[in-house]
Amino acid sequence: MKYWKYFGITLLVIVIDQAVKMMVHYGMDFGTAGQIKVFGDWFKLHYTTNPGMAFGMQLGSEYGKLLLTSFRLVAMFGIGYYLYTLITNKAHVGYLVCIAMILGGAVGNLIDSVFYGVWLGNAPFESTTPWFHGQVVDMFYVDIWEGFVPEWIPIFGGGYTALWPIFNIADASIFVGVGIILIFQKRFFEEENTEDNKEKGGSEDEVQKQFIDEK
Repeated sequence: MKYWKYFGITLLVIVIDQAVKMMVHYGMDFGTAGQIKVFGDWFKLHYTTNPGMAFGMQLGSEYGKLLLTSFRLVAMFGIGYYLYTLITNKAHVGYLVCIAMILGGAVGNLIDSVFYGVWLGNAPFESTTPWFHGQVVDMFYVDIWEGFVPEWIPIFGGGYTALWPIFNIADASIFVGVGIILIFQKRFFEEENTEDNKEKGGSEDEVQKQFIDEK
């Protein structure tokens, strides 16, 4: 039961993420034409796709997408096993929830990458196969600023970009999970360090007791 509680959070994130993506795909027009204002001009629903990582980042090589999807697949099993061991070792509840959210986000975007090229037919034209080349569906657009970035600015210079990239539920789940861990890391790991110190102290006491008995 203790495992299902946290893996259930992961499953909930996946279900919500995929449900929202399906509603956007079948209920909205692609691009600016289908854009829906939610809160004024700064928060909108905007249906777009990206072939890369969270928040639209990409690997530039010919096999970049395949490598990225393979990495996501390995990461999914790695994070899943890590969550399992954390639950077994009774880690802090808040930390467990955050890892479960991160796992849910990772799986959510992995589903897009593996299957959407087939299910939704959104693999790039140059892809050798639609499998593992699906594009991630994004929809949440925080329109703070967008425009051309001067060429002298490293990495982003010379192109048209938005200050905050369009994202989805999976991205948000990963971002929030990592953010909470960074903010509350002292509290999350303090309990673990306390238990380690108790175990270490108990072992030392046993050694000292054994030494006294032998004398």
